[in-house]
Amino acid sequence: MRMFELSRRDAELLAESFLAGLRGRDLAPGAVLAFSCPNSPRLLAAVFGCLRAGYAPVVLSPSLTDHERADMLSDLPVEAVVDDPLLHELCDDSAASVEPPAMGAHFRCRPLHFTSGTSGRPKAVWSGWLSPEAAEASAADEQSVWSFAGSDRHLVNGPLSHSAPLRFALNTLLHHGSVIVPPRFEAEAAGELVASGQVTTTFMAPVHLQRILTQAPPPSHALRLLAHAGSACPTWVKQQAIELFGEAVVTEFYGSTEGQFTVCPGTEWAAHPGSVGRARDGRRLRILEGQIWCQVPRYARFEYWGDQEKTGAAWDGDWFTVGDLGRLDADGYLYLEGRRTDLIVTGGVNVYPAEVERILGEVRGVTKICVVGVKDEQWGRRVCALVTGDVTEHTVNEYAAAHLAPYKRPKTVVIADELPLTHSGKIDRARVAQGLESRPGVA
Repeated sequence: MRMFELSRRDAELLAESFLAGLRGRDLAPGAVLAFSCPNSPRLLAAVFGCLRAGYAPVVLSPSLTDHERADMLSDLPVEAVVDDPLLHELCDDSAASVEPPAMGAHFRCRPLHFTSGTSGRPKAVWSGWLSPEAAEASAADEQSVWSFAGSDRHLVNGPLSHSAPLRFALNTLLHHGSVIVPPRFEAEAAGELVASGQVTTTFMAPVHLQRILTQAPPPSHALRLLAHAGSACPTWVKQQAIELFGEAVVTEFYGSTEGQFTVCPGTEWAAHPGSVGRARDGRRLRILEGQIWCQVPRYARFEYWGDQEKTGAAWDGDWFTVGDLGRLDADGYLYLEGRRTDLIVTGGVNVYPAEVERILGEVRGVTKICVVGVKDEQWGRRVCALVTGDVTEHTVNEYAAAHLAPYKRPKTVVIADELPLTHSGKIDRARVAQGLESRPGVA
């Protein structure tokens, strides 16, 4: 796995070659570049250089079809699409005669990422160009939460086209640490790396964490930070992770493509189970009509590229919302309850899929679950669940009967090999609902 490791020095050498190649192709700083490449140290180094030299990178999943990629990029003034062969060519051209643009100490912008498109066509989230002062403040904000260090060796588990894996990797390099970038996630390989003591920090989605715990739990480790986010983490997975790695190591956070909301160290989670933590430094939370709003510093603002209406709806002064629902307890800890657009009204009663998914996610063997409402003549909407994992419908229904009120229990449970995903790697609820509605006897 050492062949996939990228040091700060190697990242700068690769970035300089890549940036020289861009300038040699008449692509000046300020350009928007789209990357359509699998995970690799070269990809991370190129994005690292772009951000410091003033290019705006868009990192896309290489699994997108040409149609999907063209549709997503149609609103952006993309000047070049960098695929894997071009990335290798630019990064490995040691004979480049063009002087690369200078790289600053901090990132001039945040990478562009797309919303998951729950309410229509995905939109790119754009931070705008940051002044030197704002760029430094943004870096200090991340550092205050995660304490990146030159001694860090960070393990990437998710696609760099996803915001969290890319953010942790980039900030590790920014603070002179090194990053291990395997081409894909493999539980056994990741577990072996952690067990070898080669890794000090990592970010995992709950599905990665669950696979390591069940397939390759390391007997020892040198982790100082295991951050997780992206979806609800089953309680048994969280508890087992804390037992194995320590409550001072395992830290959950709640964020979105648009911005960061909370942090919940393992030392606090036991006293507030189910919470995603309190507002991180420099932010405040409030709940208005069930929706979560977050007040952020000026450097953390964003817009939806080319969509003033959507941008305006997201902001109220310095407060923004992504439409998630939740509640705050007396101590300021946030509990998520789903998205307003996901709400299922069945028999005149509100059911929040996130709550049902969290509870049924506790069933041993369940790896992923999506709860949706499908049309039903009697109930208006019928609560249904699509589940993956080594589990049976009977086991899921039995657990639901013991842990959920009758109106919250899925009336139909379907076991599947996989769940459809959006371009950003999140479960595609619309396609799940469409698929279930087309099954005989469901709708």
